[in-house]
Amino acid sequence: MSYIKAGQDANGEDIKLHYTDQGKGAVVVLIHGWPQSHEAWTYQLGELPKHGLRVVAYTRRGFGNSTKPFEGYDYDTLADDLKAVLDTLNLQNVTLVGFSMGGGEVARYMSRHGGARVDKVAFVSSVTPYLLKTDGNPDGVDKSTFDDIQENIAKDRFDFLQTFGKQFYGEGALSKPVSQAVLDWSFGLAALGSHQATVACGHAFAETDFRQDLATIQVPALVIHGESDKTVPIKNSADRMSQYLPHATFITYEGAPHGLFITDKDKFNRDLIDFATGTDVRGGQAS
Repeated sequence: MSYIKAGQDANGEDIKLHYTDQGKGAVVVLIHGWPQSHEAWTYQLGELPKHGLRVVAYTRRGFGNSTKPFEGYDYDTLADDLKAVLDTLNLQNVTLVGFSMGGGEVARYMSRHGGARVDKVAFVSSVTPYLLKTDGNPDGVDKSTFDDIQENIAKDRFDFLQTFGKQFYGEGALSKPVSQAVLDWSFGLAALGSHQATVACGHAFAETDFRQDLATIQVPALVIHGESDKTVPIKNSADRMSQYLPHATFITYEGAPHGLFITDKDKFNRDLIDFATGTDVRGGQAS
């Protein structure tokens, strides 16, 4: 397996991020969501390199096969980890793609590191601009929702992850968008994360305000969100992004859940390929 060093933990031990680097051409860097790993991008890693793209995907600290320190799950540190990936591999003219929690890394990296090495950004089912409802953010999600998540993780993290996975892909009494095999696979990815990372990152994506970060972004931007996302509701996220990223291209996937990179993979891959290669994005329509 391949690793990138991203600083050290409190005990002076190296923090290593597991990553994969596939294909040749214009560079796309994929940043996964909570609480999975870069392996979640399986259908993108298998398709994008066929279209003249070099695809790099890495696993956030605390998850998958990356190092699992006890600390360092704030977005400043996570943005610095992303910088380590771009710098170590000397990536240039990058299209950054952040899914869910990963959208926060994109936003914070662009402001904290001046958008260095980045030509385009994409926010997919993203937690931006700011999820937590506060007096200054009345269109956010009630704190009780996030409190329930933390309580369920503390009670039985593995049971929570199984339940979360069903919501993630939009499973209901009459809706089975993915197979049981996909649910089992996703649970396996999430279960590899450390308990501390799962808890700390849950606080980070819920409580971090990205509104000022987004305002610094001047490069071309794409926002994709599922209309039926129950994990990060579109009304609390993508519908508000135009306030802070007015120049972006916005695409709503009708009826799609949070995990649209699996449920709507063909449409999503087409949109991502078009965006990264400079083709007009047509909302998943075939060429």
